[in-house]
Amino acid sequence: MTRSPEPVAKKEADAANRRKHRRVRTFADCMLATVHGNLRCRVLDISAEGAKLQLEGGKGRSADAIGLREPVNLTVKGLGVFRGIVAWRRNNALGIQIHEGHPVAPESGRGKMEATADLERAAMPALAGDAGTRFDAPPGRPADTLASIRLAVGSPGDGAGRAERERIDAAVAVLQPLILDRIQPEVAVRMPEARLAQEIAALVAETALEAKLALSASDQSQVRRRILDEFIGFGPLEPLLADESVSDILVNGPRQVYVERHGRLELTDITFADDQHVLNIAARMVTKAGRRIDESSPLADARLPDGSRVNVIIPPLALRGPMLSIRKFSKNELTLDALAQSGSMSPSMAALLKIAARCRLNILVSGGTGAGKTTLLNALSQMIDPSERIITIEDAAELQLQLPHVASLETRPPNLEGKNEVAMRDLLRNALRMRPDRIILGEVRGAEAFEMLQAMNTGHDGSLCTIHASGPREALTRLENMVLMSGYDFPARFIRTQIASAVHLIIQIARMRDGKRRVTSITEIVGTETEIITSQELFSFRAEGDGPHDEVLGRFVYSGLRPRFLPKAEQYGLGQALHHALAAADERATRPS
Repeated sequence: MTRSPEPVAKKEADAANRRKHRRVRTFADCMLATVHGNLRCRVLDISAEGAKLQLEGGKGRSADAIGLREPVNLTVKGLGVFRGIVAWRRNNALGIQIHEGHPVAPESGRGKMEATADLERAAMPALAGDAGTRFDAPPGRPADTLASIRLAVGSPGDGAGRAERERIDAAVAVLQPLILDRIQPEVAVRMPEARLAQEIAALVAETALEAKLALSASDQSQVRRRILDEFIGFGPLEPLLADESVSDILVNGPRQVYVERHGRLELTDITFADDQHVLNIAARMVTKAGRRIDESSPLADARLPDGSRVNVIIPPLALRGPMLSIRKFSKNELTLDALAQSGSMSPSMAALLKIAARCRLNILVSGGTGAGKTTLLNALSQMIDPSERIITIEDAAELQLQLPHVASLETRPPNLEGKNEVAMRDLLRNALRMRPDRIILGEVRGAEAFEMLQAMNTGHDGSLCTIHASGPREALTRLENMVLMSGYDFPARFIRTQIASAVHLIIQIARMRDGKRRVTSITEIVGTETEIITSQELFSFRAEGDGPHDEVLGRFVYSGLRPRFLPKAEQYGLGQALHHALAAADERATRPS
């Protein structure tokens, strides 16, 4: 029987293919940075979970001098820098459990695809089914490491910045434990920031010399800043808080930090050491605002010194570690005209809203999370007469009113005994005794809706508030349900009559799939008819498909209906201006950019 040559040829081809794509897991001329100094080593095996090292021969090169669980940085020539801890040691051999990997910049002439392939071949054999070294890493670590590796590859243009960041990260990992051993935290936190910065700068120079780290003056300044942020700042989040292009920071445990830029979410390469590191930063944030976060109170809202809003939720409620959601607000004043120029509304809509705010209409701003309700509320408040007394009530103060006479009130959570809580409803009742011209609620979300309607119906015209709802009609329904939460057994007809007489205008704003925020509807409340609240939509946004860059195309449309508040605008001498705004809207449709 003659054997067919096809199987033999196939086996030879497979063998050649395996030799061609053999994974390289051994690297020479590597450097291990420890608290005792830098040690040259050879990597015998490396995976996403860890690495097996052999220290180069020489006096004093025994691995016994390196402590278990000691933090180390492993620099693999041609591959990158890996941060982890010592898992085991034996003679001059070490096992490293890898927590984070940052590859070097791609070599000249080599693109992102080649760099990623090299990294996956070298660092991910365990995931590919090879018999690699395993180090009992936590569940999910291989996938997390691969994600950070792929993210860090980036484009060749930012290789220099990445290499510098890796060098600073390695220096901080070595120097920070040495500096912590030489200072007293209870004394350091009471020092003025300038004095503490000087002390840390001196310690950085001293410990760098002892650890035999060659750091330039610029490097030492960056290390000092990083360590100072850990002492009195917000640690790894400080660069993101200082970045004006970032509007949201989302921390999902120690290994995953997202940011929102221009309405789009992006994964960053910023990480924390562990869950406790995240918890320490979160506790520092809420403590500065007079709040607390612990197992008995596992969620909190607070305000940062720069006005940003932060929400913290920790285990056992957060299953994957402490989570932070930080909403930053632009330091630049946003006006209604600026919103119109950016395409969030048409010029005619901006003109109508200016007149509505000036005429002391009660306005409800409705939208989803992150739609821009607070930004629009701040823009509307700029049309308030500077001579008026404004009282703001919020759970976490975030309104930035550019007015001279503003009294800001903030709710207080209960103490450890569950007592002394001051709810928004209590503050609203008290505000009525503070001689307000207008009352602004950051958000109405509960039983305080009844007091808000009472205030609007008893001479406090021009009040503003926000509400979470997907449309004007849904906002009215939610408002009715919240009044029922107040504990009073009112008939539906009475509640709807109160709403119809109190609320004059509902502005609906939405964040669309292209990340842009637009005012999708301006609806006027007309009254009630057979126990139904009647309204008329003055302006709306009509989507007309997608553009070449996936942006939403559309136009703002005027319904042609005459606003019912026209007589009130004429009382304030703004009737002619309202006529001009509506006439301009009727002549042409405005397409947002």
